[in-house]
Amino acid sequence: MKKTVVAICYDFDNTLSVSDMQSFSFIPNLGMSVGDFWSYVNTYAKNNKMDGILSYMYFMIQFCKEKGIKLTKEYLNSLGKDIEYFKGVTTWFDRINAYGNEKNIEVEHYIITSGNREIIEGSEIFDKCKEVFGCEYLYGEDGEAIWPKHIVNYTQKTQFLFRICKGAYDITDEKTVNQRIKKRHVEFRNMIYMGDGLTDVPCLTLIKEKGGNSISIYKPETKEVSERLIKENRVNFACEGDFSENSQVENLVKLIIDSVYYREKLIKKEQQLKKFN
Repeated sequence: MKKTVVAICYDFDNTLSVSDMQSFSFIPNLGMSVGDFWSYVNTYAKNNKMDGILSYMYFMIQFCKEKGIKLTKEYLNSLGKDIEYFKGVTTWFDRINAYGNEKNIEVEHYIITSGNREIIEGSEIFDKCKEVFGCEYLYGEDGEAIWPKHIVNYTQKTQFLFRICKGAYDITDEKTVNQRIKKRHVEFRNMIYMGDGLTDVPCLTLIKEKGGNSISIYKPETKEVSERLIKENRVNFACEGDFSENSQVENLVKLIIDSVYYREKLIKKEQQLKKFN
């Protein structure tokens, strides 16, 4: 019997990793503090009425030039090895996939981030994901970054949920993602979105409203944000950032997989009865 697909979609910074991906080695390599870097970014964006994502990508280029660092794809890839994750993340994907297989469910993992895709490409979890959607640079003939070729801000993130639903992963394909199709790759009701904060609200809310499950991930110091999202009915659940075996989030996701398994069996049974009548 063909497996039902469950898609788990993750923000990255402070959802899988314990901080922004640039904080682990990119910013320290500039000889700057994390606070100073983001202060430059945010002030510049505000003063110029500029998208914050474009601002940070601009300063990554500018500061690397000032420090004599070649901002190449290879350099960004090399930073992926320094990412620090929440407990259990590196073994999470295999454990959840194995549980899905027990229920005849194909679990697919997707990252939708406003961070640098190139950094994630060099991480140990990149190969665990079916696709990673994030900001990317265009590189010149010398291999150095010259322009943002793709950005993902918090409102643009939602388009990728529709792309995942329809299996339209090519961002240059505007036709498939916008047209009605008879057979979806994965139903919204079988999607899970995990994010850590207010910038994830559009995705968290969309999945919840379409019958899927949204989970707010928090650290002890950010628990108040998750409590607010629960109170405002924007998410289904809130879990602490711990992906280890038998953790709160693991038990919850397994329960969601169980519910998908039984719900899909009921849907198929109902369809069989309609044909019988």
